[in-house]
Amino acid sequence: MEKKLKVGVLGATGMVGQRFVSLLEDHPWFEVAAVAASPNSAGKTYEEAVSGRWKMDTPIPEAVKDMRVHSVLEVENVCRDVDFVFSAVDMSKDEIRSIEERYAKCETPVVSNNSAHRWTADVPMVIPEINPEHIAIIESQKKRLGTKRGFIAVKPNCSIQSYTPVLTAWKEFVPTQAVVTTYQAISGAGKTFKDWPEMKGNVIPFISGEEEKSEIEPLKIWGHIENDRIVRAQSPVISSQCIRVPVLYGHTAAVFVNFAGDRKPDRDLLIEKMEAFSGLPQELKLPSAPKQFIRYMREDNRPQVLADVDYEHGMGISIGRLREDSIFDYKFVGLSHNTIRGAAGGAVLCAELLTARGYID
Repeated sequence: MEKKLKVGVLGATGMVGQRFVSLLEDHPWFEVAAVAASPNSAGKTYEEAVSGRWKMDTPIPEAVKDMRVHSVLEVENVCRDVDFVFSAVDMSKDEIRSIEERYAKCETPVVSNNSAHRWTADVPMVIPEINPEHIAIIESQKKRLGTKRGFIAVKPNCSIQSYTPVLTAWKEFVPTQAVVTTYQAISGAGKTFKDWPEMKGNVIPFISGEEEKSEIEPLKIWGHIENDRIVRAQSPVISSQCIRVPVLYGHTAAVFVNFAGDRKPDRDLLIEKMEAFSGLPQELKLPSAPKQFIRYMREDNRPQVLADVDYEHGMGISIGRLREDSIFDYKFVGLSHNTIRGAAGGAVLCAELLTARGYID
């Protein structure tokens, strides 16, 4: 790319916003040109706005430190400086839907980490390796919004990343049922142990709204476009429990799966299909695409959060302990990085796909 695209980050002072700023520091296609947050942060430098609450392991990027923070409500001012925006705002769902549509109607594409538009029928919810064809619905969305260039695309929930790709890799064997329990890091709530000391040594068996997302969002990803809307798939049927655990980064999933028919697929063949699974990001060699999307780990005690969460710079999925089950056909354990692949990194990869396909220019 001859000239980098100028990017705005909405909600830039929060944990996911900080992750966006960090990931974009040396990006070959994109550069941060504007940061926006709540009106309370407006007018401060970015360094001042995140003072005492910078949550990344790396320092604040030098190119962003002295940028003045916009209010996210100053839509026209932000749009004037950027080619598109990433959205990670902390507002109510109704407010998020409204503000993201305002940016889109200002002819600025929005790539969102938020859940507010995930069930808008003409908004693509994309894991680029799985359903890149869904971005075609953007043309229908533009007609509804009355825009030529502006649109909204979203990435799905962080907790589904550690099992949805695996079930997709096994599509030819027709998974019919899955029972999933996710053990989710505190950064998924935008927290560190400093912010949330009561999570040390603790487990909370409830995360608001998470189980519904875990059961239904994969069905939209596996769905199809019909009459200007994305129609969700009917199977596999997923039952989910979501548990908060004392881990900083990394969502682990314990998954049980049944396949159609009386004959179980061969275990070695299932592993082969996982390891060979790739998609359009790998074909196009997009900058953030992992070379190997899913790796299978043969050690009995892997994957582990501390050892494996950063696989492929946090953009790959680690799977282990695939074995036959006494009730279901098979069971396995999956691990994904919740703020990289599951949040900001997944959105960056979506933006790369949209750029490669001409939707962002």
